[in-house]
Amino acid sequence: MNLSIPSYFDYKKEDFTLTTAKIVYASMTGNNEEVASIIDEKLQDMGIQTDMSDITFSDVNEFSEYDIAFMVPYSYGEGELPDEALDFYEDLLEIDLTDKIFAVAGSGDVFYEDAYCITVDDFTKAFLKIGGIQAAESLKINLAPDLEDIENIEQFTEKAVNFYEANHK
Repeated sequence: MNLSIPSYFDYKKEDFTLTTAKIVYASMTGNNEEVASIIDEKLQDMGIQTDMSDITFSDVNEFSEYDIAFMVPYSYGEGELPDEALDFYEDLLEIDLTDKIFAVAGSGDVFYEDAYCITVDDFTKAFLKIGGIQAAESLKINLAPDLEDIENIEQFTEKAVNFYEANHK
């Protein structure tokens, strides 16, 4: 019986590469920061290396440095993009993220009916327009995440990671 034990030189660099994810959020009430934190925690539990940042301190080009892009925006008033997200959104439309795996989730208020979480839809369309590949159906949360929402956010996150891994491993 001849057992072969692999040496360090038998492995490729890809064998040691961790999956990475960038999470950018915009939050006025703290609800979207909480959504982003739930995504971040789930990703870390799954062994994903993460970087989470507020949209005002983020550059759209950072998305290209990560395997998976998560966006967590909110809508202002009757569905407008919040001021702090305008430049980021416009810059996003100017870059090429062809084949970038992405997922968009966000909190809103169903009181606004047709304008409910419209910015989630806007960012989803923007990512698709610049060549991104949607890994999970966009997720909309009414106000602060409750227990059911937390489960949905975790499933959304798992779905995005599973999609990435099925297509990149």
